[in-house]
Amino acid sequence: MFKLENKLEKEDILNLYKKGYKSPENYKIGIEYERLPISSSSYKVVDYWADYGIKNFLEIFAKEETWDYITDNKNVIGLQNGHDTITLEPGCQLEISAKPERTIFQLKDKIDAINSAVKPLTEKMNITLLDYGVSPYSTYKGINIIPKNRYKIMARYLWGILSDVMMRETAGIQCCIDFKSEEDAMRKFKLANKLSPFMTAMFANSPIRGGVDTGYKSFRALSWLNTDNDRCGFAGKISEEFSFEDYIDCVMKTPMIFIQREGLQFEVNGDITFGEYMNNGWEGAFATLDDYELQANLYFPEVRMRNFIEIRNHDCVGGDLKYAVLAIYKGIMYNNSAMDECEELFKSLQYKDFSELRYNVPKLTLNAPIKKAKVLDYAKEILAIAEKYLKESQTGEELFLNSIKEYTLNGLTPADVILKNWHGAWHKNLSKLIAYLKNLD
Repeated sequence: MFKLENKLEKEDILNLYKKGYKSPENYKIGIEYERLPISSSSYKVVDYWADYGIKNFLEIFAKEETWDYITDNKNVIGLQNGHDTITLEPGCQLEISAKPERTIFQLKDKIDAINSAVKPLTEKMNITLLDYGVSPYSTYKGINIIPKNRYKIMARYLWGILSDVMMRETAGIQCCIDFKSEEDAMRKFKLANKLSPFMTAMFANSPIRGGVDTGYKSFRALSWLNTDNDRCGFAGKISEEFSFEDYIDCVMKTPMIFIQREGLQFEVNGDITFGEYMNNGWEGAFATLDDYELQANLYFPEVRMRNFIEIRNHDCVGGDLKYAVLAIYKGIMYNNSAMDECEELFKSLQYKDFSELRYNVPKLTLNAPIKKAKVLDYAKEILAIAEKYLKESQTGEELFLNSIKEYTLNGLTPADVILKNWHGAWHKNLSKLIAYLKNLD
């Protein structure tokens, strides 16, 4: 069935992460920016195959703007222009992944240029790309999985009562940061994990789902809490002692969903872990580095190690708020003194405190209790640290914090503003929510 491969060694895997080392003067920051494509008139999620659907959108945009196709079994599932991509998540969510840049200003210029190119076509096709964390009207039963075989396999396999919601309904913002060494990577990795529930709270933006108030300010975050705990949550226990090898062990302990050979997927269905596969093979197949990279991509912790660090836990937000996400991480992660101050801020908190926060934050956000304080108290400190060191860097990027400061310093999240209007002036009218979200950009 499969040809014999050279035995994969852990050292081969370690090199995947070590090749990410960069000198601080070459640090960049990256963004992955997902949005929900909905009909501008019905507010339903736009289907891939519809006459004015996502397949046709991609094909027309590629032709007009000379982007290249990304295909799966001859189906167009994304576009590429150099290092920039527009790809599809399982429920047709459009994700822009821009080539990392030295400054947030450069990234913003890139995203703005792509959005300017996209907008005339989406308007012509009656599509709105919504900066929001969960589908406001369509629920997963009315959203088809795109024709990408990997997603169909994942949809069959992933367990958890909200895994279908996560796959088909949600949209987020991810931030990518660099490191100079294993020690630096692990320091940033642990700190990013500790920051993650606070950031989820600050940028909560998904309270209305299926046309109703869910009772949660980040329903997207709730969906991740209820998706396959074998591969979601914190990678390890964000302990003081953690290494690349420890992270690799987390990936290796995770059940395998499928393996891939020559473009074909063979379902494993969780029967073995990757570690068992490395040791014993599976039905005549033996582990390769490509297999490990696939397994690592099917592992979905709050913060994911690659040859950079991918921080994954923020609702999609509109306007400059998405750049505020990047600004906070850049202000903290690219300055040793800022990291010192954050580590000091979290010094009294244990793993169980961060773990409990993950469960409390989707509903309570800034009001979630932690020790004798609230998330809000920590959030204000986090913002102050980021702003202090962005100003010190003299790049002007601290201005991107203004959008989130307007919320956090007033004890609010984007979801709080939506809920106040939803139960007030909007009279629970979905069209008012959609108009509000569109105007934020």
